[in-house]
Amino acid sequence: MSTRVTTPPPTGELLADRAYAELRDRIVTLAIPPGAPINEDTLGRELEMGRTPVREAIKRLTLEHLVAVFPRRGTFASEINITDLADISDVRVQLEGHAAYRAAQRVTPPQREQLDVLIAQVDAPAGSDPAALMRLDAEVHRFIYRCAANDYLRDTLERYLNLSMRIWYLVLDRLPHLFDRVHEHRELLEAIRDGDADRARDIASEHVATFEAEIRGVL
Repeated sequence: MSTRVTTPPPTGELLADRAYAELRDRIVTLAIPPGAPINEDTLGRELEMGRTPVREAIKRLTLEHLVAVFPRRGTFASEINITDLADISDVRVQLEGHAAYRAAQRVTPPQREQLDVLIAQVDAPAGSDPAALMRLDAEVHRFIYRCAANDYLRDTLERYLNLSMRIWYLVLDRLPHLFDRVHEHRELLEAIRDGDADRARDIASEHVATFEAEIRGVL
């Protein structure tokens, strides 16, 4: 007699996390343009889930300034104010450097294996499309946040990374050195792997400052 193993349905919390990640990425990549309405029912049908996890995701994204909710008007993707870039980068230069510093100190053996995989992705042949490069850039940053092993630092940096990326996507087709900026992550990941905290901090801070200057140059 065979025993059938059933997989329990995703919990409300897991569904909310999935709704959050999906809606966040649509807003950040401008698949949902700034100022566009967000319909809970439509989004729930697209993600095959009820309204509750979608509402939880919207609450989180409202706190992160990616969604704006107006009574009697509805829910919208937040507008982008490019003048915020300098202030956002001012914060990120400091905190990204600190996250890289802590990551070099705290990276675990399993994370070192993931790090090697990321380095291989960074070393991939040239010619990747801009959207793929941006996804890789975000993946590297979020990996470093996890390695830093500080939930408060990670949550803060996630918020500012998302706000930065929305501005980057506005000028994605005009960034002259996007490939170079993303592929310089190899040096950063190597410093983390080698436990060189000071070097990792300096590379991460310089990366953010350089990227911000190039984006400001094309805005």
